[in-house]
Amino acid sequence: MARKFLISRIALAVAMTGGMAVAAAPTTVAAKEKEKAPAKATFSKEYAAVAAPVDKAIADSKANAAVTAASQKAQAAKTDAEKAAARAEVDAAMGGVLAQLQTAEAQATQPFDKLKQGEMTRNVGVLMNDPAMQNKGLVMMLDSGQTSPESLGQVQYLAGVTAYQSGQYDVAARYLQQSFDGGYRDTQNMIQPLLADSYKRSNNPQAALAMVQKELEAAKANGTKPSETSIRSALQASYDAKQLAPSTEYAAMLAQYYPSPASWNIAISIVRQLASLQNAENLDLMRLMNVTGAMKDKRDYLEYLQNVDPRAFPGEAVKIMDQGLAKSLLTQAEVGQDRANSAGRVAADKASLPATERDAMKPGATAAQVTGAADVFLSYDEYAKAETLYKAALGKSGVDANKANLRLGMAQAMQGKAADAQATLAKVSGTRAPVAKLWSAYAASKGTPAS
Repeated sequence: MARKFLISRIALAVAMTGGMAVAAAPTTVAAKEKEKAPAKATFSKEYAAVAAPVDKAIADSKANAAVTAASQKAQAAKTDAEKAAARAEVDAAMGGVLAQLQTAEAQATQPFDKLKQGEMTRNVGVLMNDPAMQNKGLVMMLDSGQTSPESLGQVQYLAGVTAYQSGQYDVAARYLQQSFDGGYRDTQNMIQPLLADSYKRSNNPQAALAMVQKELEAAKANGTKPSETSIRSALQASYDAKQLAPSTEYAAMLAQYYPSPASWNIAISIVRQLASLQNAENLDLMRLMNVTGAMKDKRDYLEYLQNVDPRAFPGEAVKIMDQGLAKSLLTQAEVGQDRANSAGRVAADKASLPATERDAMKPGATAAQVTGAADVFLSYDEYAKAETLYKAALGKSGVDANKANLRLGMAQAMQGKAADAQATLAKVSGTRAPVAKLWSAYAASKGTPAS
């Protein structure tokens, strides 16, 4: 499950090396000095003199074949030794730019000096594929206080990305949060998962959860569909913290607003892992997994068969075995004998249904008798009759109301009675509540817009 939430290295690399329009300092320091820029954008003479060669080397790097080749090596390098060698090649191809950069940094005393020095440091870091150097430059730009308002969010974002790449997760969280709070959103939609993972890796998962909770609440208040990224981030944080209630809440939201077999598999798998349900309770979760097309491997089918009692529900057991066999997820060696035994009971079981229904509707029938009859009809997908019987059972003393309401809601949902199902399932409490929450999401998903 967790694989779905991991940040793509490729996407992160794109975010890290993406173009950045700083729009706050000139391309060539010396040229700007000659143009006699307004006082607020001028550089100190000492800095301009030593920074000009670095600026020119960066400007000329695009047309310098040696720099391009060395930079490509740096991008492809895997080991620390390969990275160091490639970066040395870039430095040499640029005429010893690192030493020149260091000299310029010592003379960067004015705000615009520091802004330009940060920009150049970041650019050399990109050419050398050095996240730590990029981060240093970006932070220098921010600390100068001269980054233009239109570029501030992007610079903060890139400072967070490069800190993340450098393993400075607390620093990454700080800058990414600043960028996010300022309204910046990158084109790859990386900011939220990056921020959530930064908080997680710096041992602060609750901060990530609080961030997305705020956004989800705003979407709810505005009557808009919450973003899938926000839901997944909240779900990941809750799951990592092993918190059943919020995990169930976000799992249900994911499945309701973005229904697909994959989303349902994630949602149901999380509840399966965290809820520790008994077989009879987990059966209704496996039924939902089957209905939503979320069963995808042998374990799912074997767990379903472990939960369903072939003696009580032979028809349902045969149905699941046949599905698993048809998909080659089960083998005859695994279920052949069990299938034969269950199939041998189906004809007699179906023949007894009319009598079972009549006995259950008699005035003297007990809650257990009526519920048992409803369970049998539910197992044969006789949802209308199951609904009638569960309603009758709820009027009996001694009824297990949570079980009856859960399965009544399931029967209603399967008939397309979404509103009725949600109202019924809302009454379920106790250990069956997480299952009811997901079934309610299933009912709601039938009326949830796709976009």
